[in-house]
Amino acid sequence: MAENILITGGAGFIGSNFTRRILKNRPEARVTVLDKLTYAGNLSNLGDLMKKPNFDFEKGGIENAPLVERLFTERDFDTVVNFAAESHVDRSILGPKVFLETNIMGTFTLLEAARGAWLSGSGSIEGKRFIHVSTDEVYGTLGETGYFTEDTPYRPNSPYSASKAASDHLVRAYYHTYGLPVITTNCSNNYGPYQFPEKLIPLMIINALKGEKLPVYGDGANIRDWIYVSDHSAAILAVMNKGQLGEVYNIGGRNEQKNVDIVKLICEIVDKMTSEDPELAREYPFSGRRSELITFVADRAGHDRRYAIDSTKIERELGWQATTDFTHGMEKTVRWYINNRPWWEAVISGEYMKYYEEQYGKR
Repeated sequence: MAENILITGGAGFIGSNFTRRILKNRPEARVTVLDKLTYAGNLSNLGDLMKKPNFDFEKGGIENAPLVERLFTERDFDTVVNFAAESHVDRSILGPKVFLETNIMGTFTLLEAARGAWLSGSGSIEGKRFIHVSTDEVYGTLGETGYFTEDTPYRPNSPYSASKAASDHLVRAYYHTYGLPVITTNCSNNYGPYQFPEKLIPLMIINALKGEKLPVYGDGANIRDWIYVSDHSAAILAVMNKGQLGEVYNIGGRNEQKNVDIVKLICEIVDKMTSEDPELAREYPFSGRRSELITFVADRAGHDRRYAIDSTKIERELGWQATTDFTHGMEKTVRWYINNRPWWEAVISGEYMKYYEEQYGKR
């Protein structure tokens, strides 16, 4: 019998990249994407997948209990991969309520639907898996040394990370209380194709191309561990295939970078690509070095100083490791945004521009 997989948030950045991988890796599986199509969800992220006979799309939020329960009844899912989340820290500061509704109540709704389908009546957990995709931000902030491990205490510092921490605790509770077959992953910062333009890397790529200011919070020395999105997708697939139920796996790129250094690298790559291609130079004219566009702005409230993931557990137990060199991954990412200008121009809506101006001022 073919496997039935539910991918929530599958029209978003990481979810759509994972959906492409799973359909390629498991061509016999039936895949359903459930996505609310908020500002960060985009059907064009799924593109040609919409035509595949073993792919279905459902519009809706994971907090919609009647919809979620109906899908579990109709599709008899074996696997749930929960990417659906409000995930942008700045937006959580401007309006935290929706983060609680989606990240906490939405996860609760999914867990209840899975419990009802898999553990009640004649249901069985054999062959079932509920993969909950979370973030390293639940651990709070680090000093100059040290790494987040699976045993690091939770100390969330933003409404976003607090809502994700709560959802992680719910997932853990459903394993220990009900025996629901869950696994949680906590990943570091992702970058790559289809990332919504308000995030650091695509924002800087697009602004650098257009010759607009590059707003960097504070002194730009905040450090994050970065992972190319395809490496993250490979890690989730490894967890699906071999992960132990009830466990947590930290996923990182072993690649710490200061925010300002990332912006400088993007400037170098864009300068190089446009200087070597006359057509690109005409499309994105700029005199001088784009690093001159870097503008330091007031720091984000509660801005964590440093994140760094220790991926030893997933590397040792599941045989996964990140393989994409950061500079090469950044070059691929810049090239993708250059080659997909219609995608990001369509994504940058009036709603996004209103948000941008609230955060950074008019361009």
